[in-house]
Amino acid sequence: MLGAILKQLVSVGEMPENIRQTFRKRFSDRGLRLPDMVAMLKTTISLRPLVYICIDALDESTPKSRQELLVSLQEIVRESPGARVLFTGRSYVEEEVKKYFTKVITAPVRPTEGDIRVYLGGRLDRDTEPYAMDNDLQEAIMRIIPEMISEV
Repeated sequence: MLGAILKQLVSVGEMPENIRQTFRKRFSDRGLRLPDMVAMLKTTISLRPLVYICIDALDESTPKSRQELLVSLQEIVRESPGARVLFTGRSYVEEEVKKYFTKVITAPVRPTEGDIRVYLGGRLDRDTEPYAMDNDLQEAIMRIIPEMISEV
């Protein structure tokens, strides 16, 4: 993930050629290793007044990958005053993020019953075996699931 962020930063806008060359050389020689990526990210971010790093669905990464990412981003943010990080993910990763980022602001987002109905309706409309379910089951799904999981 850090490699993708680094690639985006070095490929857009004004970037000193020596940084681009270092990126290309290290990437083609042996692939970038985590310490290389962190160092290059800190250098690249320091050249910009403000950088936003968005990590969507943090909860979908493995615990080991998530820890490596959080440790690396913590180091980058600590040494790069212009870096801001936004995470999205299920609520169970919130405490893990707070271990690495003390000045974290959280904003829980919960689906409404209407959101869930729209999602379920779309999924049922795209069902590849629509005749495997009768109308009673479909109505029960649309009634029970939204009530059970919305705004909990």
